[in-house]
Amino acid sequence: MSAGPTRAKVWFVGAGPGAADLLTFRAAAAIAEADVVVWASSLVHEDVLAHARPDAEILDSKVLTLEDVQHVYRLAVDEGLVVARIHSGDPGVYGAVQEQIERADALGLAWEIVPGVTSVAATAAVAGRELTVPEVAQSVIMTRLATRTPMPPGEELAALAAHGTTMALFLSASRGKRLQEELLAGGYAPDTPCVVGYRVSWPDEQVVTCELHELAATIRDLGVTMHTMVLIGPALRGGGTRSHLYSPGFSHTHRPQVGAPS
Repeated sequence: MSAGPTRAKVWFVGAGPGAADLLTFRAAAAIAEADVVVWASSLVHEDVLAHARPDAEILDSKVLTLEDVQHVYRLAVDEGLVVARIHSGDPGVYGAVQEQIERADALGLAWEIVPGVTSVAATAAVAGRELTVPEVAQSVIMTRLATRTPMPPGEELAALAAHGTTMALFLSASRGKRLQEELLAGGYAPDTPCVVGYRVSWPDEQVVTCELHELAATIRDLGVTMHTMVLIGPALRGGGTRSHLYSPGFSHTHRPQVGAPS
């Protein structure tokens, strides 16, 4: 006889930028269901663990290798366990989730990704800025400065900066001077507005605005190297044109044109 269905599964849960109340309902439910919760205490606020069952096993991934986590997934298959693997932000952005998916597939372990609020969105929200302003910037580039992990050909920071649109920079605050130099080399004007967000939505968050020529000094004065998001681009200055979508002179499927905008 074939084995019956198993509940074994790993949830790759996006925990958002920090604050526990920025978890989605689905993320909280996945954590509550889990027999084993794997989280990174260096990246995820401990308050998210309030959703875990009292009898759940809690493992801190900051001391684990990929092979250690794979062992947890193997136990999940063998013992029919549900695992919640909690990632900071969204698992699909610098989440190191693809390599875990491949190992889960090799083990025959079911998996599902729960998207999370990114630090990009959280930093823009605290700064009170839209990243895509009509006729100013209609694209957002999410990237990083090449440090210990090299960038693929064609993704050098200066080359991406040449687009002049909004850019969100992860994992780059440890090299503030070089970050500033490459952004300037790419063509951003020295007075291009920037937002530096440290541990946004955590109790000790710091969010500072500056111009690009001040970026390295701003990062240095904050004394931050990790947990830092840098936003840059002309959209952060505001301005731009009115959105066509909500203009009375613009018709679309759900609303006819009713006159010229005031």
